[in-house]
Amino acid sequence: MSDNGHQQNGHENVPSRQRRRFEGISSRTYEHPADRSALVALRKLSGFDTVFKALSGLLPERSLRLLFLSDSVRVSDAQFAHLNTMLRDACHILDLEKVPPMYVAQDPQPNAMCIGLDEPIIVVTTGLVELLDEEEMRAVVGHEVGHALSGHAVYRTILLFLTNLALRVAWIPLGNIAIMAIVTALREWFRKSELSADRAGLLVGQDLKASMRGLMKLAGGNHLHEMNVDAFLEQAEEYEAGGDLRDSVLKILNTLPRTHPFTTVRAAELKKWAESRDYQRIMDGHYPRRTEDKETSVSDSFRQSAASYATDVKNSKDPLMKLVSDIAGGAGDLGGRVRRGFGGFAGGTPKDQTAPNDQTAPEDRTSPKDQPPRDSTPEDDD
Repeated sequence: MSDNGHQQNGHENVPSRQRRRFEGISSRTYEHPADRSALVALRKLSGFDTVFKALSGLLPERSLRLLFLSDSVRVSDAQFAHLNTMLRDACHILDLEKVPPMYVAQDPQPNAMCIGLDEPIIVVTTGLVELLDEEEMRAVVGHEVGHALSGHAVYRTILLFLTNLALRVAWIPLGNIAIMAIVTALREWFRKSELSADRAGLLVGQDLKASMRGLMKLAGGNHLHEMNVDAFLEQAEEYEAGGDLRDSVLKILNTLPRTHPFTTVRAAELKKWAESRDYQRIMDGHYPRRTEDKETSVSDSFRQSAASYATDVKNSKDPLMKLVSDIAGGAGDLGGRVRRGFGGFAGGTPKDQTAPNDQTAPEDRTSPKDQPPRDSTPEDDD
């Protein structure tokens, strides 16, 4: 491996330590069940790759490649050498034969992405490079290489295209609805693919603390001395379990326009996976190989995805998910549960009293400054 503990371009490498290499690893190893089922189904479609490559003329891929080539810095032994070393290491660990081109783009916003139909390219911003330390950045590079190995770059590029198309046909009522329905479904898949890539980043960095630090920095900036991993994870638990059914609905509305899970949620999901038996088995060398991908059953993958969603609902502490689980389990007094769950709309009125006649909608009683900010960059990768 390439960790030599020396200074390189102003970056101090971590002390040398051996990282496990996963020879012939299949992306199914780290993919979230919902992500994996979609990918397995798409890979089984005859001529799927050919069709999407034929669409490349309609997509802005060539333009993007020329843009990054002309207005960004391509990573190499001569430019951002420490990133080039991390990129080669990540491809070696995940056994990705062809190292994708990588660019550093001038942008103070911390971000990274992997796009492309024919060949994936990785782009990281200067804001991200300046924010993260060596091990945190290694996890991000592994995250993007995981996207490349899974083939996420293809679907991400299509999502960008469809999002732009939806804006262009917004004046056509039915056309816009149809496109946005597809975009919404793609965003749900993409949120799960981000959880997959976070796992790939952990397999590359093999340092959970570094992965946690990186996610905290994406949420709170370069102030680690002011942040605490345990407290950060407590936020994720409070987010999931807090509030009533009204808050559950707001969570859904806040999530729908995003392509990424919220940062605290990503941290909690990654920690849970790192503590699972599946992760330990991978680290012990027991994982699916790429040579077995063609034998993968689509129906089995969908069953695993459905089981994963069912488990999430059953174990969730979210008020709405608990209600759904209780309904599925045959719990009684559904009407009363719903009324109590939406008690916030009635100002907390006890169930045996009548709420006062209030003509003001709940959202009208909340000032704009109390509303969570909208995700202005739904296509961001990290």
